[in-house]
Amino acid sequence: MTTATASTATTARPGTVRNRVLWTLQILLGLFFVIASGAPKLIMPGTIAENSVDSVAIPVGLLIFIGIAEVAGGIGLMVRKLSALAAAGLSVLTVLAAGTQAFLADKPGMAIFPLVLAAVFAWIAYERRGTVAELRNALSR
Repeated sequence: MTTATASTATTARPGTVRNRVLWTLQILLGLFFVIASGAPKLIMPGTIAENSVDSVAIPVGLLIFIGIAEVAGGIGLMVRKLSALAAAGLSVLTVLAAGTQAFLADKPGMAIFPLVLAAVFAWIAYERRGTVAELRNALSR
C-alpha cells in the first residue's frame, strides 16, 4: 500500500521538473535571441550586411525584419501566454536560417545548429500548446 502512495507522489514530480527545464530553456533562448541575435541586427544592420557571407548578400531591410522577428520571438518565449506561438515562430525562423546556410551560403555544416534550435523550439511549442487556448480565451473576452 505504501508503494502505491510513493509511486503517485513520484509521478506528480516530473511535471514540475519538466516545467522548470522548459522555463530555463525558454529564458536562456529568449535572452539569446533578444541580446545576441536580434539586437545586433537592429542596432547595426549596415555593418552586418557588409560583413555577411561573401556568397550571400542580405538586404538591409530583410536583416532588420529578421532582427525584429528574433527580438519579438525572444520576448514571446519569456511571456507565459505567448510562449507556444513564439516557439513555433522561432522554429520556422531557424529552419529558414538552416536552409539559407545550406543552400544559399553553400555551407551545409553551418545548418546543424539552427536545425537543433528548431527541434528545441518545436518541443517547447508542443509542451506549451495549452497556452494557445488560454490566449484565445483571453482575447475573446
